[in-house]
Amino acid sequence: MSAAGRVILVGAGPGAPDLLTLRGERALRSADVVVYDALAPASLLSLAPRHAERIDVGRRGHAEPPRSQDEINALLVRLAREGKHVVRLKGGDPYVFGRGGEEASACLAAGVAFEVIPGVSSALGALAYAGIPVTDRRYGASFAVVTGHKDPGSVREQIRWSLLATATDTLVILMGMRNLPELVDRLVAAGRAADTPAAAVMEGTRPTQRVVVAPLAELPARVAAAGLGAPAAVVVGDVTRLRSELAWFERLPLFGKRVLVSRAPEQAEALCRALEAAGAEPLCVPMVRIVESEKTPELAAALGALPDYDFIAFTSANAVRSLAARARAAGHEPRALSARALCVGPATRAAAAAEGFALAPLPAPAGDAAALLAAARAALPLAGRRVLWPRAAAAGPALARGLRDAGARVDDVVVYRTEPAPFAAAELLASLAEGSLHALTFASPSAARSFASGMGQNGMAAARGVAVAALGRVTAEALSTLGLPADVVAESPEPEALVAALASAFAAGEERA
Repeated sequence: MSAAGRVILVGAGPGAPDLLTLRGERALRSADVVVYDALAPASLLSLAPRHAERIDVGRRGHAEPPRSQDEINALLVRLAREGKHVVRLKGGDPYVFGRGGEEASACLAAGVAFEVIPGVSSALGALAYAGIPVTDRRYGASFAVVTGHKDPGSVREQIRWSLLATATDTLVILMGMRNLPELVDRLVAAGRAADTPAAAVMEGTRPTQRVVVAPLAELPARVAAAGLGAPAAVVVGDVTRLRSELAWFERLPLFGKRVLVSRAPEQAEALCRALEAAGAEPLCVPMVRIVESEKTPELAAALGALPDYDFIAFTSANAVRSLAARARAAGHEPRALSARALCVGPATRAAAAAEGFALAPLPAPAGDAAALLAAARAALPLAGRRVLWPRAAAAGPALARGLRDAGARVDDVVVYRTEPAPFAAAELLASLAEGSLHALTFASPSAARSFASGMGQNGMAAARGVAVAALGRVTAEALSTLGLPADVVAESPEPEALVAALASAFAAGEERA
């Protein structure tokens, strides 16, 4: 085997990004090149390092792929021989109709080291999200998975449908939507009962998942009437009866909702995860970006005096990360400081702990700056104590004023600022106009102002037709001033609170309807 490089075949899973395995994530984070298919979730590409090359080799539907399989094999071998760590990212599992075996064989023949990291196949994952177990001792103890065509260039008669029709309790067909009427005819002709429960699951595990259930003989017509297409998994068998009670995914509070996340990339991940956990599809369009502030004389003095502070007040995770980086650059390791961190919310508290700051013994994470001030005044001796407040440039003076009123000596210094981030306003307006965007979320006044400025009058008018959610009263007031009043206001700064409030608003709206 060549020691120059290696190829890792990674199964990306059936569609939901968080179904990638931990080992698959580690492979992506160390990749020099990612060679990916169309069905691999695009968001997974962000796990690779910024320097990593990303090469699209996937087909769309039944269109010709950008490269033939032989060309893909040659590409993988060439990149590995150049000494690169190559991740071949494939939808589902590499060895379940993913041609992973062919690519592994090509590596072996060329003397290139390879590894295989399995993924969740849509044959299992899509059905599980649709509430259909492939086996259940009440309905079926065996299953088979088959492709709707053995090979895109081969005749379908190569699949032995006459034997498969009754060989197992459950039959799962992948890549069969194009030929579904013919496949059903073959199964019925071979002895499968025409009234066997069956289903088609389109875009399984995604918020856009759609499911059609029908007796086998009626399935093609029902699928056509509903407009289902590829990618989809078809299941035939009595286990389909369980869908009515086990369809958990579609019962999530925000299932099928597409929600704008306007936060800066450094902050968006937690909210995106919370939305996905509620069944929504987050659309991440940063409206602001975080910029480190200049090193002013006040900041330089505060950094020099870090060992002398009793408390450091953090009102955002951005402030935590910025001060930690500046402290280390000035020769102060956060965990060596005697100052205790006063934190707004669990996320800021977690960021402070991760950076090594010691946490003040407050009874619970505060919801906002006012709550933090109240908690600190109730639980801590502040009179005569020295407090550092590293803040955003746009932060108001209330926290510093309140701490001083409690007798503390307060140094408030700007460590970062937010700036409007350019975004594709025309695409966002199109999504609003066509009804494919159901809610907008704003976590700061600066994001709200950036949205209003970029969208213009037409965009703001369109935005009034969807749900608008604000994180905190200050953001809600900014939205109101801009002419886009919030329908939902989450009092807690945590993403889960915003998602819960949004879900309650949608539920209330559906009840009224």
